[in-house]
Amino acid sequence: MSIQPTLILDLDGTLADTIHDLVPSLNRTTATQNLQPVTIEQVGHVSGMGIKAMLELAFTHNNQPLEKDLLEELFVTFMEDYSRNISVDTVIYPGAVSALQKLSSNGWLLGICTNKSADLAEKLLREMGVHHLFSSVTGGDSFNFRKPDPRHLVNTVEMAGGSTSRAVMVGDTQNDILTARNADIPVIAVDFGYSEKPVANFNPDFVISEFAELFDTATRIFDKNNS
Repeated sequence: MSIQPTLILDLDGTLADTIHDLVPSLNRTTATQNLQPVTIEQVGHVSGMGIKAMLELAFTHNNQPLEKDLLEELFVTFMEDYSRNISVDTVIYPGAVSALQKLSSNGWLLGICTNKSADLAEKLLREMGVHHLFSSVTGGDSFNFRKPDPRHLVNTVEMAGGSTSRAVMVGDTQNDILTARNADIPVIAVDFGYSEKPVANFNPDFVISEFAELFDTATRIFDKNNS
């Protein structure tokens, strides 16, 4: 029996618009150090790199140093705050659920590969009512490596029951595209996510502007690579 095709998605800025909960949690956390709040425009583009990257950038925008011990302390504070407020203003992007359901009903395995912690990713997916769609969910703390290390993506594909030779990645940033390139997996970029620059600049295989395009695009890639 042939291995099913697999589609792996990034979470923040790809499947879900999470920034409207991430940044408030970030600002509540850094307020404990008397920092001025930062905006989505200032830090949104590093959200896919993880919470520590957002904390570091918030301190940079405030022209303040951030020692490693304080970073670890604030990371814990952030995680506690964000866990309580993970789905206040977060939404799944329009058309995503129907697109993923269509892929699943056509034999695709689905997974999530995010630099968000695995527990928070699982919690968010459950609260948004979409966890059941995914055969694997891995986070930045699932292994001793994380995106853009290709092993993060490769392991996510394999945990979903798929093969990298029959897989497609979907993401919104250069980090996602680099991960897929490193893993030798075709990549579709969404242009509505958190990339600081136009995502087409990073040469993904395809760019889509809405989830209505996902099924046909993923199928085209799969058919081309398996013809």
